[in-house]
Amino acid sequence: MSEWLRVCAQSELLPGEFKVVWDRDVAIAVFNIDGELYAVEDICTHDGGELAGGEIHGFEVECPRHGARFDLRSGAAMCPPAYEPIAKFPVKVENGAIYTRDDR
Repeated sequence: MSEWLRVCAQSELLPGEFKVVWDRDVAIAVFNIDGELYAVEDICTHDGGELAGGEIHGFEVECPRHGARFDLRSGAAMCPPAYEPIAKFPVKVENGAIYTRDDR
């Protein structure tokens, strides 16, 4: 398990925004949805495309390439063409900064 990775200051990630950080060779997208923070692997399980920057629908991110949707709270695939979930990671706020890590 890797160490906690600083994403940004909490004030730099406003509701509706996202940041991508790298934990070794894993891209992690951290999303702020109405003040709640969610971190997922930034890769669509359908074809490997990036999810960050995709349209947000409630708690779901839509893959910009083929429209698959994933629940940011659980990582679950919500509609085809994706059927496999994405990895979900822990997020913490400490001393005004956001942190995440690949805990697999």
